[in-house]
Amino acid sequence: MSRPSSIRSTSYSKKAQFSAFTAYLVAALGAVIGAALLIVSLMKPDAFDDVRDTAADIASPIGRAGAAVRVGGEDFFSAIGGYFRAGSQNVRLTREIEIARVRLAEAEALKQENERLRELLGLSREEIKPVAAGRLIGSTGASVRRFAYISAGREDGVAPGMPVVSPLGLIGRVLEAGGRSARVLLLSDSESMVPVRRTTDNVVAFAEGQGNGTVRLRLVNLGINPLKEGDVFVTSGAGGLYRPGIAVAMAVELTRDGAIGRLLSNPAATDYVLVEPIWAQPARAIVSGAPVAAAEADPDAAAPPP
Repeated sequence: MSRPSSIRSTSYSKKAQFSAFTAYLVAALGAVIGAALLIVSLMKPDAFDDVRDTAADIASPIGRAGAAVRVGGEDFFSAIGGYFRAGSQNVRLTREIEIARVRLAEAEALKQENERLRELLGLSREEIKPVAAGRLIGSTGASVRRFAYISAGREDGVAPGMPVVSPLGLIGRVLEAGGRSARVLLLSDSESMVPVRRTTDNVVAFAEGQGNGTVRLRLVNLGINPLKEGDVFVTSGAGGLYRPGIAVAMAVELTRDGAIGRLLSNPAATDYVLVEPIWAQPARAIVSGAPVAAAEADPDAAAPPP
């Protein structure tokens, strides 16, 4: 004998009601948990730093593999593009090589002159030794905030504030350091500001990130804009964070108070990076045109400890 249709309909209705109730309950719990996490993140932004650092450490091996694939793919397509452009660029590159040889000779002469002046002034040259070397395993590409992740962390001696450089120049500075990875604030980030100077003279400016892969070179001394397209800027050393002389950007578009700069070191095309120690200006003072030690300029600093 078959079951009455009313009994089957009632059973099906109860199952549907139970499924709907379960779905609403799960959704409500998710909303409550999400609201709680949002409130915690607003009241205490650093509450999830350890969780984020742990997640970055776990994802670090995957990031290394992705970085290798990314760099290899860019090299492949660059090689194909270079093959088709080789003919048209040959003459221009030959001319640029001739100019570069002249500039190299001038730079060598200037280096020798600087060494001679350094000896006369009694200044010692300290070699900057990197704290760690790592791979750039990822970076943001479609956000106003620009971050990157490297495969070196606290276990390698990395600490927040340390500069990160590539063979082509400055990348940024360490923002957070996990055990075996670190988050880097890129130069193009809207919160990044680096003191720079023009390589040909002492025109100083600030390189401010614009969040779009470029920086705004804002002159310190306002007046007639002395900049030209093609001017190269390096770190000035002011502020005691980045050592002087690291390549930063090239001016590509002039503005009223400076220029728009193209970063010389592109994180998307970077494989390995170096983490340098935070640079501190030598503790020296200039008295009557001659350098003296800080202890001589400040007698209290020279007093022996009790």
